[in-house]
Amino acid sequence: MNDKLAGLTQAQLDAHWMPYTGNRQFKRDPRIITAAEGCYYTSADGRPIFDGLSGLWTCGAGHNRKEITKAISQQLETLDFAPSFQFGHPTSFELAERITQFMPAHLNRIFFTNSGSEATETSLKIARAYWRKRGLSAKTKLIGRIKGYHGVNFGGVSVGGIGANRAMFGPVLDTVHLSHTLLPENRFCHGQPQQGAYLADELLELITLHDASNIAAVIIEPMAGSAGVLPPPEGYLQRLREICNEHQILLIFDEVITAFGRMGTATAAEFFGVVPDILNTAKQLTNGAFPMGAVAVHQNIYDIFMEQAGPDYQLELAHGYTYSAHPGACAAALATLKILERESLFKRAAELAYVLEEYIHQLKNLPLINDIRNCGLAAGLTIESAPGEPLQHPFRIAMKMWNKGFYIRYGGDTVQLGMPFITSSEEIDGLVNALAESILEVANGK
Repeated sequence: MNDKLAGLTQAQLDAHWMPYTGNRQFKRDPRIITAAEGCYYTSADGRPIFDGLSGLWTCGAGHNRKEITKAISQQLETLDFAPSFQFGHPTSFELAERITQFMPAHLNRIFFTNSGSEATETSLKIARAYWRKRGLSAKTKLIGRIKGYHGVNFGGVSVGGIGANRAMFGPVLDTVHLSHTLLPENRFCHGQPQQGAYLADELLELITLHDASNIAAVIIEPMAGSAGVLPPPEGYLQRLREICNEHQILLIFDEVITAFGRMGTATAAEFFGVVPDILNTAKQLTNGAFPMGAVAVHQNIYDIFMEQAGPDYQLELAHGYTYSAHPGACAAALATLKILERESLFKRAAELAYVLEEYIHQLKNLPLINDIRNCGLAAGLTIESAPGEPLQHPFRIAMKMWNKGFYIRYGGDTVQLGMPFITSSEEIDGLVNALAESILEVANGK
């Protein structure tokens, strides 16, 4: 038996159409994970693999936390499922109130989803419905941003600005996009770049073109993650907030990656000092142990729905998911938030962010490196394209890292790092050294 296959047959491998994966290459050379503990995975051939991306930005408290496992198990033994339409269970209400303790003031009404993609759909639908409730039904247009990522449902790929995520699917929602903030003059910047706040004024141009009376919301990632860790220029988010206020446009922050610790704070809204009208979360909410997302909505928005709904037994919002506020997910989230708070992991992530910044920028002069960015406990490197194959170098670097015992993310022309909050400085040093070796090997054609 091939140890790399973990006992799987070729038929079993072939049957699974894997998401966001080059299936043909993977099934020729599988990378199977069989266990996890702390900051490490175990590969099918028994090697420890340092988790350089916290799962998929999900497992900041480390893998296989017994407190979370126990909480899920106890919940499922008591109540495995409860309908969330017209009925409820205690844990969802407890969790909703608990989440509000981490959110900016007045973002205190929580709608549960099962993923970041569903959180996007929910926030966009709430935004459109809100203006209809206000008697402004023409306000339907949505504004995203180039290089933005908001999940993979039709609303998300419409407001998202990564071309490959929408090119093969044909027409999507009618949306327009702000420019990204990745500017040449900010290359190799440490933390937030100084240049680029003026790009927020592009929103004024879109308002002139489409008129504020037709625009429902602007949705952005405060720090774009999937495009390669793009911190906002200083003053950029503040300016967007000002313009949205002036023109009665809702501002939505997609914090699926940044909420609950990645920035060293509870939210990126707190980190950058800007409060949106709606804030999307997922990933770190349950430490990756159970699928869940949540949308935090300003109370004023919620109140409009309540006031405009007719008799109290009628639906205020015709939207939801079968598994919204699943009991197991709620238990996982409550246990996760307790760990994050008890172990001061936001503070720990903030401290490690300085370590990552120091180490990652030491790679500046290596071949193939076109840019390095960092913000919070996250970093992205833009990699020089191979002739005719712009995605080849990041893929090869990531594969060499896997062979050296490190898991990192490759996407587009970037490689990305986002290690767990419980990582040590020595582990960050080891990862960055291995990354330097891998980059040199690929640059030298090895």
